[in-house]
Amino acid sequence: TFLGCAVGIAAGGLLFAYKLGLLYQLFHKTEVKSPRHGGESVAAVLRAHGVKYVFTLVGGHISPILVACEKVGIRIVDTRHEATAVFAADAVARLSGSVGVAAVTAGPGLTNTVTAVKNAQMAESPLLLMGGAAGTLLQGRGALQDIDQMSLFKPLCKFCASIRTVREIVPTLRKALAVAQSGTPGPVFIEFPIDTLYPFHLVSKEFGVKNPPKGLMGKAVSWYLNNHLMNLFAGAWEPRDVSPLPVDIPQATDAQIQSCIELVSRAKKPVILLGSQATLPPTPADDIRYALEDLGLPCFLGGMARGMLGKNSPIHIRQNRRDALKEADLVLLAGTVCDFRLSYGRVLNRRSKIIAVNRDRTQLLKNSDMFWKPTVAIQGDAGSFLVQLSKGLKGHRCPGDWPQSLKARDVSKEDTNRAKADERTEHHLNPLKVLHCVDELMSEDSIIVADGGDFVGSAAYIMRPRGPLRWLDPGAFGTLGVGGGFALGAKLCRPDSEVWIVYGDGSLGYSVAEFDTFTRHKTPVLAVVGNDACWSQISREQVPILGSNVACGLAFTGPSTCTEHHNKRQEPCFGHRLKVLFFRRLPRGGRWLRWERIPYRARRRGPARRHHQTGSGGGPGGQSGTSQCSDRENQLQGGLHLCVEKLGSNLVLSGLYCSLKP
Repeated sequence: TFLGCAVGIAAGGLLFAYKLGLLYQLFHKTEVKSPRHGGESVAAVLRAHGVKYVFTLVGGHISPILVACEKVGIRIVDTRHEATAVFAADAVARLSGSVGVAAVTAGPGLTNTVTAVKNAQMAESPLLLMGGAAGTLLQGRGALQDIDQMSLFKPLCKFCASIRTVREIVPTLRKALAVAQSGTPGPVFIEFPIDTLYPFHLVSKEFGVKNPPKGLMGKAVSWYLNNHLMNLFAGAWEPRDVSPLPVDIPQATDAQIQSCIELVSRAKKPVILLGSQATLPPTPADDIRYALEDLGLPCFLGGMARGMLGKNSPIHIRQNRRDALKEADLVLLAGTVCDFRLSYGRVLNRRSKIIAVNRDRTQLLKNSDMFWKPTVAIQGDAGSFLVQLSKGLKGHRCPGDWPQSLKARDVSKEDTNRAKADERTEHHLNPLKVLHCVDELMSEDSIIVADGGDFVGSAAYIMRPRGPLRWLDPGAFGTLGVGGGFALGAKLCRPDSEVWIVYGDGSLGYSVAEFDTFTRHKTPVLAVVGNDACWSQISREQVPILGSNVACGLAFTGPSTCTEHHNKRQEPCFGHRLKVLFFRRLPRGGRWLRWERIPYRARRRGPARRHHQTGSGGGPGGQSGTSQCSDRENQLQGGLHLCVEKLGSNLVLSGLYCSLKP
């Protein structure tokens, strides 16, 4: 009994010592005079993992991270909203194949990111979110901006951790970055209490450690605080490995690939549905493109896979997907999910052989118990699978009449859409014509960012990305407001590419403040706004069903509204005419922006000239410039040329606003 009590007391004492960090402190030194801080450890890990950008909205909780990252050459890009910082990191993750990184301050800074983090989760983007927090001893005691942040992000992230000592920073970050990229990629969250990031001497002052203490209670409190402080920094600056940990990516087995080879070789009417997941590392996008071209099977591309086959591939089918799926005798779902986008699987022919490939088992079999059932279900990487499948089917060709018939129908539908685009509309621009003009004008390396509902829905089947990873949309979550962040991340990743944001006039409101961010960070983008003064996707069903347009109506207004009112003009800013607006810096290094209205005249194919006076006259001094053109399509083409002509010159960025038929 005595021995048992002694063992119990000893075990309890050891546990107590372990909890307080006393055992660790026996073998690891605390450098109380070191000026180093936890932000340096964060920067070292990020640099070793090839991180080039950290997106942020600054806050005192995270300042050491930002300063340290800047010192090691990581570019800090500050935005006007925390959600934009996460959206930008999401775009970097998609385009670079590495982890996108965002850092925001505690409390409201983190709650502002929840939608963007959920969007990254559903889009399967590897993303690291770092958030500040109240000090380790003050959490739950009413400190400024102190909430239970972990409970917010555990349902959204693959991995969540709260740093409790400085020595935990390096191993925790390495694990988080590996988890973000392994299996099905997704966001991870690391919480940094403020006392794990600042230097020892500053944290010591905040702890209020007194020497010598007064009274027994004072001594006890002083000992506890001093021990907590010493444990917080014990072993903090010992050398640690900061290199990346291995990433685990599931792959198809040889037996599964062989089964698929046999199924495809027997198919007479095969179809491939390629989803965003197929663009994930480690297989380069160009390798996937070559594999698809070698297979020669008709392909429908969705999400980030848009553009995978270039602009005019003979096997890329854009229209009539539902009809093709009903006729197909084999369907290959490569990273495509049977959710609402495929009517939960109801569009699939029940007699078809179905091969499903997905890294996530839940997504792989989604709704398979109701409307469809896979012949072969492979939990693995879709891109690698396609490359191996093409190697196994070397020399096999799809029966020629099948892809030709699909392509003929595709061309017919495209011609019908083109005819609709050429229809004249009363008082407003034809939105289809706007999108066709933009598509024709885009350069071969352009990146398209889709942020909107009605206007963007039309853009999805009109605009043609020229290559892999040149289309960015929110993904399955359908989030509005991604435009500013996605465009920012895209332009930083591809500085030599034109970045076009296709906005609806509703979605523009979410990220219009980020045009200031574009200017400050010298990231010129082109924004096309379809302005029909309405939340049209909602109104189109709300009015006939419920008989009211309440909350759906907007107005034909824009940044020049104040100028219009000042001049006492009654016409709406963007009512019947196209106007091109440029953002400019004020002279002499001024930081404020101004809106400048630039009237123009344009020939159908000629370049547009810039004029400095308003009204319908000619060039400066009353002289006529290029001939006035009353045709609205000519004006549209001229306006687009003017945008591109000025992009990258003295005008930091430009925006094009189009009035569409309500």
